[in-house]
Amino acid sequence: MLESPRTDRESRIENIAVAAKKSKKTSSPSNASSKTGASKNDREKALQSALANIEKNHGKGAVLQMTSDYIVPIDGISSGSLSLDLALGGRGLPRGRICELYGPEGSGKTTLALEVVAQAQKNGGYAAFIDAEHAFDPEYAQRVGVQMDGLRFSLSQPSYGEEGLDIAEQFIKSGAVDVIVVDSVAALVPKAEIDGEIGDTFVGVQARMMSQALRRLTTVVGKTKAVVIFINQLREKIGVMFGNPETTPGGRALKFYSSVRIDVRRIGALKQGEKIIGNRTKATVVKNKVAPPFRRAEFDILYGTGISMEGDVLDMGLQHGIVQKSGAWFSMNHPEQGELRLGQGREMVRQLLVDNPDLCQQISTLITAQLQPAKESESESKASESKAAAKGQEQSKDKDQDKEMESGAGAAPARKTVRKKATRGRKSGRSG
Repeated sequence: MLESPRTDRESRIENIAVAAKKSKKTSSPSNASSKTGASKNDREKALQSALANIEKNHGKGAVLQMTSDYIVPIDGISSGSLSLDLALGGRGLPRGRICELYGPEGSGKTTLALEVVAQAQKNGGYAAFIDAEHAFDPEYAQRVGVQMDGLRFSLSQPSYGEEGLDIAEQFIKSGAVDVIVVDSVAALVPKAEIDGEIGDTFVGVQARMMSQALRRLTTVVGKTKAVVIFINQLREKIGVMFGNPETTPGGRALKFYSSVRIDVRRIGALKQGEKIIGNRTKATVVKNKVAPPFRRAEFDILYGTGISMEGDVLDMGLQHGIVQKSGAWFSMNHPEQGELRLGQGREMVRQLLVDNPDLCQQISTLITAQLQPAKESESESKASESKAAAKGQEQSKDKDQDKEMESGAGAAPARKTVRKKATRGRKSGRSG
């Protein structure tokens, strides 16, 4: 006799049973963990192979593994102003970065750049100054503190913009220069504009020149750990009715490539009797990639001498309670001499700090020591929060694995009881 053909219903039931067995095998915790472990090992092997190929094609160091040993704090060069250094994050202008100083005429941009040069030279550094405006005053630079002897300071007065930027690139590539100042971006005239005539229109030529140059400079600056300072001017936007009408020439590239942008403004005059002896200057950190931005600093710029570090230390000491003022008298609690009366009148106390640099350094150290514990506590709290979050994630993973194991162990008996109940029902139905 021929076997009766299988019905569609029986074949469907058999297919469902086979699929259920497959899903049961794949859903077991042991199989899932083994698969994830195998896939993780495969991914790590593939990544190691890719890293080996990258180093073979592009050299060792093309890709870095960011371990804790590799992470190094960013170094900086002091700006000559304690308040501005603290506004920049406590390190001054960061090394290996591009910085922009801009503001109105006579606000102290070039003086601030020369102060950075002088501070770098005090620590044995070298500097270069690209004078595109052809207005450099060597006597004033020496009074600010710049050392002009030997190779410590190099001056270039280029004829056109491309020449000045190429000279700056050569200084940076040498790796021997700590500070490069370009004064100013607005005076970097493209060669095409110089070869033309007055009245010819050149749309976007300077912006393209700056964009191309900054693309080349950024990589080199990061490797040589130099500080590149671009001084820029201000222009007015046409037809602006609301908002700030001021802008800086040279396109948008410098705004993007700069890690630090400082707006320098003159906010008042310093008088000695009826004679004006300097300016009160405000510096606003508009952009900062290495510390919180939008911090402000105020300091004195004295004619002929530059930034008054002593006056800045005195103001910061008053602000943070290191120095006390009662009427016109200034005093402080000296750690060794106890209560010390400094003098009467701000100018007299400032001159006292000029004549006693050790006392000025002690006040500066007390100010930085007072601000340092706050930074350390913030870093410690962040580290503890990250550790707690990591522990919480590990505990949640362990709980999830325990739940999966419990559910996997309890699922099989439940299915057996259901099947037993179903078979009992069938038997009772047949007997009835």
